[in-house]
Amino acid sequence: MSAKNVLIGLVSGVAIGAALGVLYAPAKGTTTRKRFSHKGYDYTGELEEKFNELIDSITLQFEAVVEEATLMAERGKK
Repeated sequence: MSAKNVLIGLVSGVAIGAALGVLYAPAKGTTTRKRFSHKGYDYTGELEEKFNELIDSITLQFEAVVEEATLMAERGKK
């Protein structure tokens, strides 16, 4: 079995489980939709924060590489 098939099966299982969970949830539909909406906003905020951390990390690494390359170039000129 390939990794692609396993991933498709996993995603399908999660989607079906989520759908069944919503259908059999003890709360009213409007309450459930509000919870989903709030969770979506929470995940969006977390994703944005993680993305910004990633960009900051990449920027710092790039600046370190540029600085090292500059030092190597100066040493090469001497």
